[in-house]
Amino acid sequence: MSQATSDAVGASAGVARRDFKLSVAKVLEQVVFVSLLGLIVLTAIPYGTSPAWWEALFVCAVFTLAILWLVEGLSSGYGLKDSAALVLPLAALALFSFLQTLPLGNRSGNPAGIAFAPWNAVSADPYQTRFFVLELLALTVAGVLLFRYVSTERRMRLTINVMIGVAVASAIFGLLRQTMQHTAGFGLPLLLPDLGYGQFINKNHFAFLVEMSFGMTLGLMLGGGVKRERALVYFAALLPLWTSLVLCGSRGGLIAMLAQLIIAVLLFSMVARKRNLSEPQSKLLRAASGLPVRIALVLVLIAGVAFGTLWLGGDHLASSIEQSAEELHPETSELRQGVSRNEIWRASWRMFVAHPILGVGMGAYWATIPAFHNASGTMTPQEAHNDYLELLASGGVVGLALGVWFAVVVFKRTRENLSAPSRFRRAVCYGATIGIAGVAVHSLVDFGLHTIVNALAFTTLIVIATSKPHWGNQRTTGYE
Repeated sequence: MSQATSDAVGASAGVARRDFKLSVAKVLEQVVFVSLLGLIVLTAIPYGTSPAWWEALFVCAVFTLAILWLVEGLSSGYGLKDSAALVLPLAALALFSFLQTLPLGNRSGNPAGIAFAPWNAVSADPYQTRFFVLELLALTVAGVLLFRYVSTERRMRLTINVMIGVAVASAIFGLLRQTMQHTAGFGLPLLLPDLGYGQFINKNHFAFLVEMSFGMTLGLMLGGGVKRERALVYFAALLPLWTSLVLCGSRGGLIAMLAQLIIAVLLFSMVARKRNLSEPQSKLLRAASGLPVRIALVLVLIAGVAFGTLWLGGDHLASSIEQSAEELHPETSELRQGVSRNEIWRASWRMFVAHPILGVGMGAYWATIPAFHNASGTMTPQEAHNDYLELLASGGVVGLALGVWFAVVVFKRTRENLSAPSRFRRAVCYGATIGIAGVAVHSLVDFGLHTIVNALAFTTLIVIATSKPHWGNQRTTGYE
């Protein structure tokens, strides 16, 4: 065999190997993307993935997808460039949380005659803190995978539709359960009448999921991110989302929805204004960008939603408002349980003052709060009912600084995307921003992100709001 023939055979074999690797990478890419969407659906089913063993299953599933991503990346690259700025503060928080669990030595000494080595660490519950690290890393990896594989407009639309579809299905299930359930168990054995909403044990956790999709849907419609022939479909999705959010009785959810409407109107001019000459703009959008129109729009939206909420909520809403007034004056209760939000917040603040720098350990709030909870002890809070305050108490000033770092990165990248040339890019960022704003407000009074499905949906919103895929600058038409 001549040298030329040998070189030709070698080159042909090299091309065949390269084509095989690319075909395998393409299959793995599709498998990981579809699995991510399936994960959003599956985590919503078992009470929003709140039981511990379901949480462990979620962590294992994400790390399995990460292995497939690494294999696929051998041929096509790992694509960490776009997500690195967001991953760094989360990785730093995970490392800080792990350091909270490291033994510091036996500071108090062993009792005489008893041979044991107590685990003295910053965290009051090192095992729970390490599980928090695993969950945080799993959510971070899920975000990286979404950055990597939601790389086209079609995939972005599919991801958004899956997220909205899950919330709509949960809302419809909640409405059916509210009208039809009379005994324990309604598809899931732990669902009890008049307890929770949808598939969630806690109605406030349900409200978190719905308000994220409510904001995403509203932003897509107002920002021109859907074609006119499909606008009615998204409007139809808004109806069960809004109805279930009112009927579930979550006061924090209603406040968050009101905040979303205000944010939607305030940011509308950024999304509606024309960014380049090649992108058409309707007369309606030009007129709506004016300040008088925006003020009128926010008043109409707030008045309409308020009227509809009062009319639909009725006595149930009035009872919730009355309960809120009672929580603001807990001294009227003779039981001295200390479970009102005001009392829990004061106890959490005392916890922070006692451990201001490093906190008591991420995920270890429940183990430390009894020492600062001035009550009868019949009921002990497991969460601070304020995620910002809980971060401060659990991570101290260091944990809060890492959280602020992450928030600043998200804010900067979101602001850039709201001014992107592509109308669809602006619209999806607009919707994601409205959803994120709802969570930010609701987290002042609740802890819905402790549920995996809500944390995963929130991660998805952050990816949508901050990602810069290659299609971000392409022209999109037909949305007016």
